[in-house]
Amino acid sequence: MTRTVGGAPVSLVLARLLQAVLVGMFAVGVLTANVALVVNAALAGAVTLVPVVLRRDFRVTLGPGLTLAVTAAAVLHVVGMAGPYETIWWWDHLTHALSATMVAAAGYVVVRAVDENSDAIRLPQPFLSVVVLVVTLAAGVLWEVAEFAARFVGEAVGAEPILVQYSIDDTLLDLVFDAAGAVVVAVFGGSKLSGLTDRVADALRSARE
Repeated sequence: MTRTVGGAPVSLVLARLLQAVLVGMFAVGVLTANVALVVNAALAGAVTLVPVVLRRDFRVTLGPGLTLAVTAAAVLHVVGMAGPYETIWWWDHLTHALSATMVAAAGYVVVRAVDENSDAIRLPQPFLSVVVLVVTLAAGVLWEVAEFAARFVGEAVGAEPILVQYSIDDTLLDLVFDAAGAVVVAVFGGSKLSGLTDRVADALRSARE
């Protein structure tokens, strides 16, 4: 039985509280003239609205649990920008693993939904797992490239970079945790994401009709 608070699932209430944390982090960034914190809080806030957009525009509901996971990943990143990335050794790893799991889940659901809606495409589970891993690692590489680019631009203009890149070793370790997130989805995605996959598949069928 799903626990509720005021009629809303606890996980959804927690997601709303985390969104409030993002608003607070944005305000702190503005008050302290921390451009990196402001930009990251704004972008993270946009990410937390993805479940709302999917429900409103595509009739696809992520569910309270996944909504909370997406919001938590965004908040962990922004809070990390305020200091924990540099002071707590495992913060970056946790953030990468959770974010990669969300990316892998999105890739898994979309590919499975397309597979279910196409007579020309049939993806066996082992191949689907490889696809999920490749998509997740590609997203991770793009993120690391963005960190390098942000550092380069920050140094060029004499400003604090909006993303932080520490070292090549750190980058490689980030990709290891990205891969770990992808493996979690590859192993458990079939059972944990079946409901969302069906909803996305239904949305794709409706769009084609």
